[in-house]
Amino acid sequence: MSVETLENAGRSWPEHWQRVSLADAGRWMSGGTPSTSNEAYWGGDIPWISGASMKQFRITDSERCVTRFGAENGSRLVDKGAVLFIVRGMSLKSEFRIGVTQREVAFGQDCKALVPDDGIDPYYLAYAMRVLTPTILRMVEETSHGTGRLDTNRLSALEIGVPPLSEQRDIVAANDAFERRIGDLERVAQKRSTLLSAAVSALLRSQGSSGMTLGTMMVSCDPGITLGAHRAPQKRAAGYLRVANVRMGWIDTSDVASLESTSNDRPRYELEVGDVLVVEGHANPEQIGRTALVGPAEEGLLYQNHLFRLRFDRNEVLPEFAMLWLNSEAVRSYWISRCATSSGLYTINSRLLADAPFPVVPIEEQRKIVETWRTGIRAVDSLHGQIAKLRTIQQGVVEDFLSGRTRVTRT
Repeated sequence: MSVETLENAGRSWPEHWQRVSLADAGRWMSGGTPSTSNEAYWGGDIPWISGASMKQFRITDSERCVTRFGAENGSRLVDKGAVLFIVRGMSLKSEFRIGVTQREVAFGQDCKALVPDDGIDPYYLAYAMRVLTPTILRMVEETSHGTGRLDTNRLSALEIGVPPLSEQRDIVAANDAFERRIGDLERVAQKRSTLLSAAVSALLRSQGSSGMTLGTMMVSCDPGITLGAHRAPQKRAAGYLRVANVRMGWIDTSDVASLESTSNDRPRYELEVGDVLVVEGHANPEQIGRTALVGPAEEGLLYQNHLFRLRFDRNEVLPEFAMLWLNSEAVRSYWISRCATSSGLYTINSRLLADAPFPVVPIEEQRKIVETWRTGIRAVDSLHGQIAKLRTIQQGVVEDFLSGRTRVTRT
């Protein structure tokens, strides 16, 4: 392991630490994809990790698996304790995915593996690389296909500080303590979400559909803007919501795309607080027609044509109640039994939407159901707030440990 001491490029670590370039931190390996036309290569018991499947820091499984024959003919194998990270893909535009293998896996060409040398803990190495995410993302280049590509020569030249192995493991243990606490809170939040969903579902089931349809209860149902080359953002860029932004019961605004707007777009397609958005189609039948409510954060955005915007007379139908009902088991069963599929994509149209069952519920009863939901959501949101705060504290503390500014105190 080639090392230096003291400072380089404005960074320094304690004198007893080693300065190590990522190129010298271990053995680098490139992955690959076995031929998909050879059935003998696929369907085995070895997870094949790709950019799309690397979603957890502790890498254990993948939706696609290869046989050992396949791994040896087109891919690469690494054992437990290898650091895997993404070097090509759309995700590189916003995040640097990295993790540590928990078992033997194969991996694709969108990934690189770094098998650490003796004296470097794999988790310490992964944490030290992950803390460099802002620097790494600035290295990402865009290919002609629009995906991100990471120059591994530049990446491997980055340096990390490496303390003695005992200190590395103390830092890993301190980070794991944060992860355990965060994991406990996440499990509580998930349990409360499940209980809330069950409670609201029970309230909705008690209403029945009353033989009425959504079309008789809504004021309007409008699809959004049809995209095309002429909509590439130029002089009048405007944010718009896509299918990916509309989740079941909430809107994800972490990645809002832009389009070129015209003077006629805002009167027709601008979203208002209380608008209800319904997804037109999805490859997963369980996700057909998933519905979310537009809030203050989304007000003023536009929306694409694969979403329906519903509006109601709020003296008769509360938008929150409409969202809850359209996400209910009764309506999901209706979609699954009637929706059409084309090339693996299940879709609904405006007529099918209008014919969906909808209960006639007194406004006061709607308010009670909505308030039950709001109370539960506030409790879950409070837990997510605690988790976010703990994540911020964790990041600062671990960065201090990795820089040597703070030492782990054993108790």
